[in-house]
Amino acid sequence: MSIHSKSCRGGIALSFRIRKAAVLGSGVMGSGIAAHLANVGIPTILLDIVPKELTAEEREKGLTLEDKAVRNRNAEQSLKKLFKQKPAPLSSKKNIKLITAGNLVDDLEKLAEVDWIIEVVVENLSVKKQVFEQVDRYRKPGTLVSSNTSGISVEAMAAGRSEDFQKHFMGTHFFNPPRYLKLLEIIPTEKTDPEALAFMKTFSEDVLGKGVVIAKDTPNFIANRIGTYGLLVTVREMLKGGYSIGEVDSITGPLIGRPKSATFRTLDVVGLDTFVHVANNVYEQVEGEEKEVFKVPGFMMKMLENGWLGSKSGQGFYLKKGKEILELNPETLDYGERKKLKTPALEMAKQAKGTKNKLKALIYSDDRAGKLLWNITAPVLSISAELLGEIADDIVSIDRAMKWGFGWELGPFEIWDAIGVEQSVQKMEEDDIKVPEWVKQMIARGESRFYKETESGRQFYMGGEYKEETQNPKVIDLRQLKKQGKVLKKNTGASFIDIGDGVALLEFHSPNNAIGFDIIQMINHAIEETEKNFKGLVIGNQGKNFCVGANLAMILMAAQDDDIFEVDLVIRQFQQAMMNIKYSEKPVVAAPFGMTLGGGTEVCLPAARIQASLETYMGLVETGVGLIPGGGGNKELYIRTLKHFPEGIEFDLQKVANKVFETIAMAKVSTSAEEAAENFFLSKDDGISVNGDHLIHDAKQVVLDLHEKGYKPPVREKVPVTGETGYATLLLGAEAMRLSGYLTEHDMKIAKKLAYVVAGGKVPYGTEVDEQYLLDLEREAFISLVANPKSQQRMQHMLVKGKPLRN
Repeated sequence: MSIHSKSCRGGIALSFRIRKAAVLGSGVMGSGIAAHLANVGIPTILLDIVPKELTAEEREKGLTLEDKAVRNRNAEQSLKKLFKQKPAPLSSKKNIKLITAGNLVDDLEKLAEVDWIIEVVVENLSVKKQVFEQVDRYRKPGTLVSSNTSGISVEAMAAGRSEDFQKHFMGTHFFNPPRYLKLLEIIPTEKTDPEALAFMKTFSEDVLGKGVVIAKDTPNFIANRIGTYGLLVTVREMLKGGYSIGEVDSITGPLIGRPKSATFRTLDVVGLDTFVHVANNVYEQVEGEEKEVFKVPGFMMKMLENGWLGSKSGQGFYLKKGKEILELNPETLDYGERKKLKTPALEMAKQAKGTKNKLKALIYSDDRAGKLLWNITAPVLSISAELLGEIADDIVSIDRAMKWGFGWELGPFEIWDAIGVEQSVQKMEEDDIKVPEWVKQMIARGESRFYKETESGRQFYMGGEYKEETQNPKVIDLRQLKKQGKVLKKNTGASFIDIGDGVALLEFHSPNNAIGFDIIQMINHAIEETEKNFKGLVIGNQGKNFCVGANLAMILMAAQDDDIFEVDLVIRQFQQAMMNIKYSEKPVVAAPFGMTLGGGTEVCLPAARIQASLETYMGLVETGVGLIPGGGGNKELYIRTLKHFPEGIEFDLQKVANKVFETIAMAKVSTSAEEAAENFFLSKDDGISVNGDHLIHDAKQVVLDLHEKGYKPPVREKVPVTGETGYATLLLGAEAMRLSGYLTEHDMKIAKKLAYVVAGGKVPYGTEVDEQYLLDLEREAFISLVANPKSQQRMQHMLVKGKPLRN
């Protein structure tokens, strides 16, 4: 199984290759970067300083400061912590084998073996310069060197180093946690080789899966400069307007296209000490009005003195007491009940569709919510325009940095377009908020938008004209294809789209991409049309998640109406659609990402290949709602697990049944595509795309590759099962769990149904049965559970509460 896309190195300059890397500094950030390098298959050396004192445990063992175990202690301990951190830095625990711990004294000679050295030591210029002096001595010519600094001058770090060092040096600012946050700011110096810069950008996008923006060497670069400014403006307006911390967070989260953590929960997660360091870095280097904004308010400095740093210290802007979450009063520094802002405009905004409409509905209203939103948004728009040219060359880089680094749905200039440029500029001038001259000139030219949509893509305003927004060639934008008239057929749940080069795509777009009759019909249509007119089919989309399962509400409604015939019909049709995918004359490649649960997994399992995003959370989770998989998921996972064993090798069939039963019964969901492979949802022939934006491109390439090799559908084969003896064995395990208190009576009923299906019913051990027989067992078990009132209670609870019920 390939760990990155099949063609991920295409287009990278051949004069540079990264086969091995070194990370200097093993703190949370350094070890996280090392983990991500290991996730993409790059062997990495992780070095840290040599300890000056023994621990009590080391003294007890009789170790000295000269022992390797002591000298490598810092890096070794950081590697152990990788297993405990949440979210997990490693996409598979096995990847730890690719990281070698060492120290910055004994192992400097090893730097000559690597192609990329990343410095992640303390944010202190003199310390960094000392480290780079050593790096310059030991690196081989041509080795790329970068600093993960979050704000120290990259030019200053490189000063005094050799010509070859300076030519291959740049800033590479990862955002924490490195595995999950998309943004990578690359900061070249005046002496950085343009070819080295171009290589690092392409490598970071294609291999590391990052969204790259090229930043200028200015305080805090792009995202932290704008983001920290926005956070401090929000704090300022909270204090000025007498809003509470909870009230601010109730308006600055998903409602306006920001993460759920909003403002103050974000600060608690980041850590107040880290935030103050970033803010002070800018405060010390800028002048005027911006400097005043970056002055951290007194109550936050008092919090810092008290050690109220947020999540890592147990309290910050919020404090959890039992099940209750209390908010800080910034005036008294006491904690009290969390408040939420409630105004008429806020209620109106909640009813509006889409973030752009919600923003526009709220930002010009004259109530407390509208005033707060205007007062925290307008200064951010102003500073973003003011800093254009200083921190980045174009508005696209600023917007992408905020979306990829801070999780904003819309960047500053996209927000400006959404609320109306002319209307907002007029209001900004009335409120004495500075409007940069170039924005006024744009309006004077008769242009009222920063971005324009065209048939070929999107254009952005720059220097008096509109320029094409460029993308990595591996980004296929489905919205753009739709605008170009590439949709061949569409219904309420799915679209059949021509994505070029003789490849079609089936896109789900029902609510949560849940599978109902409409999607089943479109699957069948897509297979039929692909067999006639295309080289193959990709099943993929660009929603929030690939697919969270079947339409549970529809199934529950039919069950509560005692319309079991309707449920039976849906399951039969779903099963048949899955068989159509499996035995299609043309290759079908599933491209899952994000939540790929229940029916979403069942759509992937019969495909000729799966090309999964690294961040794919895959599982057959039906037991959580009182059911078992009904669309062929049990059968396909069982067959995939069987095929994991090479032909001609004797293996225990019962172990296969046990593994499948446990995976489904426990509703195991992978925390990455690699873990999905460990649970046999993916096979060795399937691929993983580290960059989710390249997923559909990579899946398309797999289709073309299979077509070129003369793809033939699989031959229908009978499946060996464990039968009655296997069923009895599975029940013994389930019964032991019930007696230990792990399973309720209804859990046991579900387990019996699942065991019967996985074992293959009442047949002798080793009997070979056909797939339809297994599908019939699966459907009958599913129908009987749907009709059960306790399962219906579980379905209802999940739909209403969003979490499982144990009854």
